[in-house]
Amino acid sequence: QVQPVESGGGSVQAGGSLRLSCAASGYTGSSNCMAWFRQAPGKEREGVAIIFTGSGNTDYADSVKGRFTISQDNAKNTVYLQMNSLKPEDTAMYYCAAEGGERLYGGSYYYGWFFGYWGQGTQVTVSS
Repeated sequence: QVQPVESGGGSVQAGGSLRLSCAASGYTGSSNCMAWFRQAPGKEREGVAIIFTGSGNTDYADSVKGRFTISQDNAKNTVYLQMNSLKPEDTAMYYCAAEGGERLYGGSYYYGWFFGYWGQGTQVTVSS
């Protein structure tokens, strides 16, 4: 069972930067990809960035492309989200998720992959 734990959230001014970390405990060897999601109050949860663990290939939501970078450190079993040029509309709870898990217990699809292992989230607030 994979247990992602996020950290690194906080409050910053517009134009600032934050780096989120996702430490995934437990066995993650069977996860084909990891992803970051976010959810703002009153809005749907959306995928932000994905990384395919084997190849290192990445993709991003159009709203963050060019500003955010997802990366991985396999030795530390950790995934990062570097967020630059932050905007107020980036304000949300950010969640790290790992591909896999039991669909019966819920989860989300992103790029056709099922993400069933979720962290508790870390809050990012960007002020004007």
